[in-house]
Amino acid sequence: MPTHTIQYEEYASPEAMSAADQQLLAAATASLAHSYSPYSNFKVAAAARLEDGTVVTGWNTENAAYPMCICAEPATLAAAASQRPGMPVVAMAITVKSPSMELREPASPCGSCRQQLREHETRFRTPMRLILRGESGPVYVFSSAGDLLPFGFSGELL
Repeated sequence: MPTHTIQYEEYASPEAMSAADQQLLAAATASLAHSYSPYSNFKVAAAARLEDGTVVTGWNTENAAYPMCICAEPATLAAAASQRPGMPVVAMAITVKSPSMELREPASPCGSCRQQLREHETRFRTPMRLILRGESGPVYVFSSAGDLLPFGFSGELL
């Protein structure tokens, strides 16, 4: 029986990463201040590095009608598409802040966001590195968004 393994890098802190990854994570962390999360107070922000080196940020935006909330990851993808049409995202840093406790582990994107990240990779035929961090503690780096959704839905099925 075949075995499939998901691999990722774990860094004890951002200081152990490359300067470029540290800067991307710092941009995401700074963007937490823009999160509009009056209902849950759970802040999520992302920073995307595009193929041309441009960095674009986004954050979660809640709505009293909860199904209409916008997650940070698709907000960032939409901002990137608006600012640099046709330019793939090659890396995205995602970070979170909880109102009730210090998150010492990275929070993983929700299923809908995973599908949208994977669709972006499929569209551009370019892997997107994901850099995940909580408020403190380790940083997880995945070489592809597809690593978080190995059995994602694909247009090839349509």
